[in-house]
Amino acid sequence: MNIYDFRLPTPQGGELPLSDFEGKVLLIVNTATGCGFTPQYEPLEALYNKYKDKGLVILDIPCNQFGNQTPGSDEEIHEFCSLNYHTSFPRMKKSDVNGPNALPLYGYLKSEKGFEGFGEGKMADLLRSFLPTIVPDYEKTPDIKWNFTKFLVDRQGNVIARYEPTADMANVEKNILACL
Repeated sequence: MNIYDFRLPTPQGGELPLSDFEGKVLLIVNTATGCGFTPQYEPLEALYNKYKDKGLVILDIPCNQFGNQTPGSDEEIHEFCSLNYHTSFPRMKKSDVNGPNALPLYGYLKSEKGFEGFGEGKMADLLRSFLPTIVPDYEKTPDIKWNFTKFLVDRQGNVIARYEPTADMANVEKNILACL
């Protein structure tokens, strides 16, 4: 099985086959509209605008599993992102990324690139301080830990990197460029 075998549910009730993106560089992101990381929509949109003509596709997968920070409908999420961040990259149906109802794609992504830590900084410290109260052994599982976790997939369909929400977007861009 590879990345192109998966399909993602769209807000309109259809499915988007990832095979539509063969030969493209993908950045797959679970997002939220009411999170401390929500401002990452801005650099994501900037990356998309800068590199979409070179083959970058960002896939936005809204998720409400982390702190109930995406309670709205798919239509409300789209309106929020359009009005506040002017996002133009493809947005999928709000979906789970962990647990029994997780998108199959996320099982695959997590099996390819597990959790390796949050790095350094204020937001990394914040996540390390409260996640153990929710999931005591969070460091030992490949599960998605919070909103705005990103997976980078190269043009051949290989999952080459996982970025926690605390990752420096300059490093994400550097790796995208290496794939383009």
